Amino acid sequence: MARIGVEESLTDVQQKLQEDGHEVITLRQEQDANGCDCCIVSGQDQNMMGMQDTSIQGAVISAQGLSANDISQEIQQRLQQQQ
Repeated sequence: MARIGVEESLTDVQQKLQEDGHEVITLRQEQDANGCDCCIVSGQDQNMMGMQDTSIQGAVISAQGLSANDISQEIQQRLQQQQ
């Protein structure tokens, strides 16, 4: 399974992804994203200018407006596309 970084405040998402068999890393600092296949962020701290600096090669998914199940499905789709 994938190594997924999840923002600290998204505990329901962390639990769901662990149940799905993924390795879940809590994102507390930017360097925590290193080595992750995908990162899940709350979307609450989005850059108002529309510019983002990312430090990972994988996908970054905003959890804003999504349930833990929605996020799980999105991850599955993106991982399948990468293969």
